[in-house]
Amino acid sequence: MRGDHNIDSSSGALAQLRGVSKAYGSLRALDGIDLCLRQGELLALLGPNGAGKTTAIGLLLGLIRADAGEVSLFGLDPQDIRARRNIGVMLQDAALPPTLHVGELIRLTASYYPNPRSVAESADLAGIGDLLKRPYGKLSGGQQRRVQFALALCGRPRLLFLDEPTVGMDIDARQKLWAAIRHLVAEGNSVVLTTHYLEEAEALANRVCVMARGRMISEGSVEALRARISLKRVWCNTRLAIEDLQAWPEVAEARMDGARVCLSTEHPELLVRQLLAQDITLSGLEVRAAGLAEAFTELTRDDTAAHDSSVALQEAA
Repeated sequence: MRGDHNIDSSSGALAQLRGVSKAYGSLRALDGIDLCLRQGELLALLGPNGAGKTTAIGLLLGLIRADAGEVSLFGLDPQDIRARRNIGVMLQDAALPPTLHVGELIRLTASYYPNPRSVAESADLAGIGDLLKRPYGKLSGGQQRRVQFALALCGRPRLLFLDEPTVGMDIDARQKLWAAIRHLVAEGNSVVLTTHYLEEAEALANRVCVMARGRMISEGSVEALRARISLKRVWCNTRLAIEDLQAWPEVAEARMDGARVCLSTEHPELLVRQLLAQDITLSGLEVRAAGLAEAFTELTRDDTAAHDSSVALQEAA
């Protein structure tokens, strides 16, 4: 048995925000947003600092209340204990007793849930089996983050909230945590991920929501988000001068990327033909669609420009 049987998730929506607004004094953190978290997916919630991500997560966790709109977790109020037993949480800041051993922390946290994982299983998933007898306060920052991940998953949550989970981890630890997250999603669990590492969202997410100024400005798959960006990137080794390439009408931007030239263009086929015609020694040719980082940057830049234009019109009126 996992969690409570009387929780309504028949629609596939585990948690929802509907027309939700939240303000802190004169600061509007959320402005009528809608968000649906579905069964068996990993949703990446992206946005610059101040976009409203933390407020949205806080509402879903029942840590704060909305000024307007509806918030539900498994069809219930997020503060309802029946809903809370089905979530796991890994926040950016965790104040845990520094003198307790890691195994003791996992046992204590697991005791709050009706059907938790064993200490060994939780530790194995988080890659901390060798840390169980060590005091939490004696661990490095990256090790503490892995312990926090073990605490988040030890209760067999159907919905896992991970807020910047790999901050402070080295590359190897990050890759292992990614593998554990994929394992949990493959089991049918759902994950909400906030991250500043765009490659993390690109590697893990089924769906990406981009927030800015308390609103959702884009939602869809990583591929759909990339498709909204018209520019492609062309890399090559060429003897042509970068100053000359910058003057070509097909080139939106030219820069050096190590030993290669990187050219941004809306017309990659035309550009490649011209490169081959102008430089018979051309090598290392590679054409790629925009990555999530470029898409995110362009979307938030467009939103800022639209906001500034709207403000200017209102002031003029």
